[in-house]
Amino acid sequence: MKAGRKSILQSICLGLAFVMSISCNPKQKTQSDKPVNQKTVTAKDILGNPNYLAICYEGYREKSREQQPTIAQLQEDLKILSAMGIKIVRTYNVQLAHASNLLKAIHELKQADPTFEMYVMLGAWIDCKNAWTDQAPDHNIESDQNEGEIGRAVALANQYPDIVKILAVGNEAMIRWAASYYVQPSVILKWVTHVQSLKASGKLPKDLWITCSDDFTSWGGGDPSYHTEDLEKIIKAVDYISMHTYPYHNTHYNPDFWRVPHSEASLSEIEKTDAAMIRAKDFAKTQYEAVASYVKSLGVNKPIHIGETGWASISDGFYGREGSRATDEYKQGKFYQLMREWTNEAGISCFMFEAFDEQWKDAGNPNGSENHFGLFKLNGEAKHALWQQVDQGVFKHLKRGGNPIVKTYSGDEKKLLEELMSPPAK
Repeated sequence: MKAGRKSILQSICLGLAFVMSISCNPKQKTQSDKPVNQKTVTAKDILGNPNYLAICYEGYREKSREQQPTIAQLQEDLKILSAMGIKIVRTYNVQLAHASNLLKAIHELKQADPTFEMYVMLGAWIDCKNAWTDQAPDHNIESDQNEGEIGRAVALANQYPDIVKILAVGNEAMIRWAASYYVQPSVILKWVTHVQSLKASGKLPKDLWITCSDDFTSWGGGDPSYHTEDLEKIIKAVDYISMHTYPYHNTHYNPDFWRVPHSEASLSEIEKTDAAMIRAKDFAKTQYEAVASYVKSLGVNKPIHIGETGWASISDGFYGREGSRATDEYKQGKFYQLMREWTNEAGISCFMFEAFDEQWKDAGNPNGSENHFGLFKLNGEAKHALWQQVDQGVFKHLKRGGNPIVKTYSGDEKKLLEELMSPPAK
């Protein structure tokens, strides 16, 4: 996401004990000498497999990441996600204790139930010099924090080889609109090459897939100024391409696809909305195909998956009633449905952003869209995208924070549709 990246360095101190406790030695002893789950799968087996649905997950419940989710809270969430068919979760950094605790939580669940399946796309955060400080970011020099971040990620991948199936070097780290922290492609290439060399020398699991997760433009699908020699080398060095696409944000920044054409002016509000959501899915598909075309032009044939996409359910800003009118639960549900249908059929993994609402991302503005991309509200209520699964009883006996998993709006679709906003006319 292009927002919600505040206070990373302010939180580093929280991860200090974690950093000291995790050895960066690639030969560190794994968490279990004997596998707790006899089923062995690889990234190749699970990516693009509709039986292994993917989602972005961090699970922060409070207004600050100083309050890390407990192991019990993480396991509570993991059981909910597993019930809805999720088997791959994506994390973003190993600076804080969250990723380590998540892996421990999954390990314990597997020990208790050998049939429990959950795998992790482990993210290592990459910054430029002076990122997240009061000094001007220097995008031509990388942060001295990056080496430690990669080391921690390597250690965790070795500690939990039965869980960590993908290691992602950086998140939206090459896209220039990430003005607080982006780096040059040479930095990503450096670290991708490094971890691939560890894998080649037996210092990382041989089946671990390496990628970086970035905006479609960073992968060559947009502005041709990104078509550099270093990008070509990255594309050839990674095991697969993890691209991001956000029609939601483009309802403000590139809205032509979103606005209602004159030919649809006579349609009902819900018909206009349904048509617009199909255009939104097609917008994402076009960005995917643009990346695929560029990769093919280089003579490269590698899997391409969607590392991040999503739709917020609340916004008082660019995407709300006074803006693009893109934001409500109905649209979020339609986007989720359409993206799952397309990607499952096409054999594309789609890491939906995100599992649960997180209020720390825009803590000063409760109605900021960044706080509301979750498919579940903070209290565990399932948003419209998941109402059918609630009716099917998949969340029976599961709770979040003591609350049963029930439908938002008390399941009253009429109330939900009262907040529906059709897009503006062209």
